[in-house]
Amino acid sequence: MTVRPIRLFGDPVLRTPADPVTDFNAQLRDIVRDLEDTVREPGRAGVAGPQIGVSLRVFSYNVAGQVGHMVNPVLSGFEGEETDEEGCLSLPGLGYSTTRAAKVTATGFDQHGEPLVIHGTGFLARALQHETDHLDGRLYIDTLTGDVRRQALRELRRVVPR
Repeated sequence: MTVRPIRLFGDPVLRTPADPVTDFNAQLRDIVRDLEDTVREPGRAGVAGPQIGVSLRVFSYNVAGQVGHMVNPVLSGFEGEETDEEGCLSLPGLGYSTTRAAKVTATGFDQHGEPLVIHGTGFLARALQHETDHLDGRLYIDTLTGDVRRQALRELRRVVPR
């Protein structure tokens, strides 16, 4: 079991779009195993490749006791909106009200290259969107607007070492 350290805000890998996975090999299976081991830690709902320093389009999730992963995800079928508190392992201790689609479909592949479709609602939909954002070099604070965004940026300046 390998629990990998989480990269924190300020690490360039978090702001760089991840590369598509092209080889479904033993190295990818090792990365998926590490992601799933890492997301099993208490209080974790998702971990994306860039958060463990791997710039590949792969993430793991742990929602309602269900642990899984997806490679090269593409999101579609966005329906409705839900606003709820959202946090991020790469921004520890911070959480802000964030609006996401209430339903979403993620299509991609498993670690062996087999097609995979996940229909997410509620918290699973939020996790799929959050982790896919990581693969695009975005953090949830990038979705914030107005006073909430200003508050988040002030707090980041206060807590992030320079």
